Amino acid sequence: MGNRGSSPRGNVSKKKSEVSPVVPSEYKAKRNFSESPEPTGGGVEPAGNIYVVQEHHASHLHWDFRLERGGVLKSWAVPRGPPVKPGERRLAIAVEDHPLDYAGFEGVIPEGEYGAGTVQIWDRGTYEALKWTEEKIEIRIRGEQLSGSYELFRFRKAGEKEWLLFKKKEEPARG
Repeated sequence: MGNRGSSPRGNVSKKKSEVSPVVPSEYKAKRNFSESPEPTGGGVEPAGNIYVVQEHHASHLHWDFRLERGGVLKSWAVPRGPPVKPGERRLAIAVEDHPLDYAGFEGVIPEGEYGAGTVQIWDRGTYEALKWTEEKIEIRIRGEQLSGSYELFRFRKAGEKEWLLFKKKEEPARG
């Protein structure tokens, strides 16, 4: 399957070379790179399908669920961790996009800095986008810990940035 890109009209196939790595302005504005060891961005070429979950011991423990899309890592904070069993649902709060090189980041963000605390990779791998719209994202994850079909959908009743993340039940193989 080819890489999927986003457009206002829905799913559009894009070649890797059509997407450049981006250093999101909101990400840069929240960080002091002379104090924080976090990546400054621009050091990783787009692969089109990076998936990573980082355990983040900040003011509140949460897991950062990240998917490569359009030259950045689209990111959600998942307070109770990603679901591991089919049917489990977790609140996922959209946060600022991160540069692609954040997918390999592990370290300690110093006290007084945005996101202060320890960040470690909990899971990593690739994903396949089955559907990606403003309201719903369906993916198939191939990670070291998580695998299978997952879905994110906007939970507008809870707020503008709230999504629900759940592991879908797998269809039995037909043969």
